[in-house]
Amino acid sequence: MKANEIRAKSVGELGEELVNLHREQFNLKMQKATGQLSKPDQIKKNRRSIARINTIIAQKEAEA
Repeated sequence: MKANEIRAKSVGELGEELVNLHREQFNLKMQKATGQLSKPDQIKKNRRSIARINTIIAQKEAEA
């Protein structure tokens, strides 16, 4: 998800997206541990998406 798409969402929606990304991150880590992960770059993309959402949430809270 791009930064412009994330900025268009409310803080509540971003919180829900963050929960979903954390679940996905857990699943990816389990797949990696069991050797079932076909695309290892997904872990990096997921981690960066989480960081991007956390940054935008912090920016929105600082504005308010």
